Amino acid sequence: DKTYVGELNRNVHFLGSWGVSFVAPNGEKLRVPFRTKKENAMPPGFLAKRVDFDNYLFQKVKASSLVHIMEETEIRQYRREGNEITAETKDGKTIQAKIVVACDGAYSGLSKSVAGLSTEPAHNCFGLRAYYEGVQELDNENFIELHFIKDMLPGYFWIFPLPNGQANVGAGIRADKLTDKKINLKKAFEKVVYENERIAPRFANAKRLGDVRLFGLPLGSKKRKLSGSNYLLCGDAAQLIDPFTGEGIGNAMMSGWFASQQIQRCMKSNDFTEKFMAQYDKQLYHRLWSELQLSYRMQQLVNYPSLFNFVVRKANNN
Repeated sequence: DKTYVGELNRNVHFLGSWGVSFVAPNGEKLRVPFRTKKENAMPPGFLAKRVDFDNYLFQKVKASSLVHIMEETEIRQYRREGNEITAETKDGKTIQAKIVVACDGAYSGLSKSVAGLSTEPAHNCFGLRAYYEGVQELDNENFIELHFIKDMLPGYFWIFPLPNGQANVGAGIRADKLTDKKINLKKAFEKVVYENERIAPRFANAKRLGDVRLFGLPLGSKKRKLSGSNYLLCGDAAQLIDPFTGEGIGNAMMSGWFASQQIQRCMKSNDFTEKFMAQYDKQLYHRLWSELQLSYRMQQLVNYPSLFNFVVRKANNN
């Protein structure tokens, strides 16, 4: 929607981005633009701190007269009661609904207690993130950077430019590899920042802003059941993160769109059963599964540094 793209382009908390750079273990860089840059065209992508993006979305919802928002309301547990799902809040109140859309992230209470989803080390990633200012040699078109460093494979180290000369810097690696290789992710991250011959010079005058944050990234490298009677799972709660890039926002937004379509069908048909809800899974995976499979194959490719170097070199020549 051009209206929203224009809003983001004018918003001081968002930074326009034109592409992504993949840096192979041997240091060779592959620059992939989101699209060919056109004069006076608005950027095809935007970068922001998560708190600013979440607030942007929340204010959009808050402005709608059709939405009732309960702020400062912590849900402690979910349970099924007849043909509805009941949510119990921290202060003892209960909320009943014919449809619950779980958008509560990687540690979703509903995904575990009602949908029965669990994370698997081979399809889960641990990541950490810190904000910095003063990182040198950021891309002049604000390309995001994914560095596939040999000691962190099949994970990667990232640098994403942000407004006001800041950067989102982090690292992630698949949970099973983290255990098998006995890697301390924070120490591995700091080793890259302070010791890596290509990365460390760029942080010589950089200052970290705030703490390093650790989080889980449930990967979409395996098909899962994303709906059931009276519920739909979206975003990280549906474990839809791209296995190669670790990106989750796009797939989360896409799942939200398909969820809205399914809710309309349910309300129109007055049907909230598991069988009827399955249309959501079918449509969402029809849109995303081939992309997720490709990303999973790319994730497996980076287990072989020499082969990944070869692929990047061939891509640069084509």
